[in-house]
Amino acid sequence: MIQILSSPSPVPSEIFALVALLVLSVIVLLIQRHYLPLRTTPAYLLVPVFFALWLPATIVLLVPIDLASNASTDDETRGIWLPPRALLVSWRISYWLTFVLTWFILPILAEYSDAGYREPKDRILYSLRQNAQYYALVFGSAVLGLVYFFISYGPSFTSLKGLILALAYCWGLVLAIYLMGHGLVSIPRNLISNSSASRRLRRLQGQAPKLYEKMEDAIVNLEELEVQVSELSKRKTGSARDYQDWIEELSDICNIPESRPRSILPRVDNDNRIVPTVITAKYLADLTRQLDRARHAKSRYIDEWDHLLRDASKTQAILDSAASKKLDLGGTSPSSSFWEKATILTPYTRYLLHYQIIPYLRVFLGGFLALASACIIWSELVKAALPSLSVIRFTVVHHWTGESGRVGFAGQVIAALWIMYMCAAALYSVTEVKVWRGRALVRRNTAHESAFWYAGQVAKLSVPLSYNFVTFLSRQIYEETTFYGILGKYVDLTPLGKWFDYLFPILVLFPVCATLFGLYGKVKRLFGFGVDIVDEDEESQTNYGTGSWREGRDLIERELNGTSISRRLDEAASRSTDSRSRTAPILTVPAARNEGTRTPFATSPSYHDQPVRRTGQASRSEALNSESGDDNFFTSLGHRFKNTLDTMDTPKWFQDIGEGLKKPKWMGGNDDAGESSNRAGRSDSDIRRWFGGDGRIRL
Repeated sequence: MIQILSSPSPVPSEIFALVALLVLSVIVLLIQRHYLPLRTTPAYLLVPVFFALWLPATIVLLVPIDLASNASTDDETRGIWLPPRALLVSWRISYWLTFVLTWFILPILAEYSDAGYREPKDRILYSLRQNAQYYALVFGSAVLGLVYFFISYGPSFTSLKGLILALAYCWGLVLAIYLMGHGLVSIPRNLISNSSASRRLRRLQGQAPKLYEKMEDAIVNLEELEVQVSELSKRKTGSARDYQDWIEELSDICNIPESRPRSILPRVDNDNRIVPTVITAKYLADLTRQLDRARHAKSRYIDEWDHLLRDASKTQAILDSAASKKLDLGGTSPSSSFWEKATILTPYTRYLLHYQIIPYLRVFLGGFLALASACIIWSELVKAALPSLSVIRFTVVHHWTGESGRVGFAGQVIAALWIMYMCAAALYSVTEVKVWRGRALVRRNTAHESAFWYAGQVAKLSVPLSYNFVTFLSRQIYEETTFYGILGKYVDLTPLGKWFDYLFPILVLFPVCATLFGLYGKVKRLFGFGVDIVDEDEESQTNYGTGSWREGRDLIERELNGTSISRRLDEAASRSTDSRSRTAPILTVPAARNEGTRTPFATSPSYHDQPVRRTGQASRSEALNSESGDDNFFTSLGHRFKNTLDTMDTPKWFQDIGEGLKKPKWMGGNDDAGESSNRAGRSDSDIRRWFGGDGRIRL
């Protein structure tokens, strides 16, 4: 390594750079494999996403090499360096490919994958239509900027190129500064707050009710769409014949077994679920798109719920190990990593690691990253007025000669770490801020549109953050770099762009203060917003909207102990499926009461019993009785008489009988209740009403 750093030939540095690029390629492939199944994912997704992740990683590698290659001419003190021509070609490839991917390729492919149409031509046309509004806004802003550039420098190719680069940089810098400011506070704070196992468990229990409700909503939404596809598959005539293959593909995607119990039934009052009379390609594309999004939303929330259960179980085991000084985490799940499956530690050493060592390491790392965040914020504030007070410039440039200096190998490593932390803070905020249309990264099952979008954010944020870091250094240093010749001189081409680059990063204080003092929750409560912008800390939340941490504790305990109603229904469904093949006695099914469908997961307080009377739709018992052929003539006649009498309205003269008589209060004597019950077509003679309630037995 010393010979590589002190060699006057660029060959050792080029070999080192090639090895680093190979390592980055392997890391990017592992990241892709973690979120996408490589064998079944189409190539039009894997290749662009790979380059959208790999090119920003090469920019993080090129910035330190560029600083060492141009900051000094002394070959004995520079670190990894490249010749000017190789450096220029590398920068052009990395920057312009990243630019094209960010603004053209990834947005078009994202809408292409989310189109819902079957034919590639229809999907491309849909993607272009969806991006037309976005490009119209971009080109409209470019026209205003072009007028300003032409007035300042006259019409020329340099002015046009400077306009494109400056606008792209400014838009990326606006988003990067906000996201980075939020992440610079969230990362250290979460590390410090998670150092306490009891506080971490309380936070998980507080998140459980809200996450559980989202998971149930996603399941119900998917089942409603599957019911709609099931109804659509019954259409065999009319316009449905032209799209029979498409409808069969949707049915295969849904894979609805007849024996599966449903927590919802199609309701006639749900207008957006009614199958239209005329089936069109646009309707089927919308249905395909909604079905695909619903499937991935269900997968996302189920994965988050399983992850929360594993974390809660592990945290509870750590707290329980305080008495026995032994920690046994139980069996590992199939999704566990290699280090989680390894059984190198004994129960006692595992207790020491998780109960004694890791909490202090989290506090130390959180404090260290908080100090690094303060240095970045301070450097942003003094960059324009007092650049000599920047802390980052002294950590990177170690050999000063007046205003200029030399960047060695240690400075290159520190510069790469600074850029990685700034990018990590911004990307951490991307996963935490909740305004991205429900997009999420799911292990081995990320939606294609979400994968394109997240890859585009990585490519969009890397360039402005890297150049923003370069401006922390002395002007005499970064103006000599190739990066400044590629991008910086066009940003500084006009006074407006130059002052925007210097003064706008000061606004990093807004997201920093908003995250540090919990202003997001205060603004949401002040204006009554119904959408959570970010995940707030548990201390700043008065309630979670769906329940307290005690309810979350009960939910987690029922799921871990296997006593939740959802598990019972799944087991009952599997038993009923197995028993369909063997002969069993036919049991009498009691008549269904006029009640709404209850959610099988009654632990969520947001679900309530809503009585719904489905007109024109037979009950489950009537369907079973009509299908059964074992009933004789008299039994069938009795059922018909009973159904007729149940659906008849009580005559007015019969309701007036006994108006002057009052029942005792212990028998439920309430005139209003009696009238409402009579209007509903039921009597109050049920003996179960003597003990309170409305005649229903609640479990």
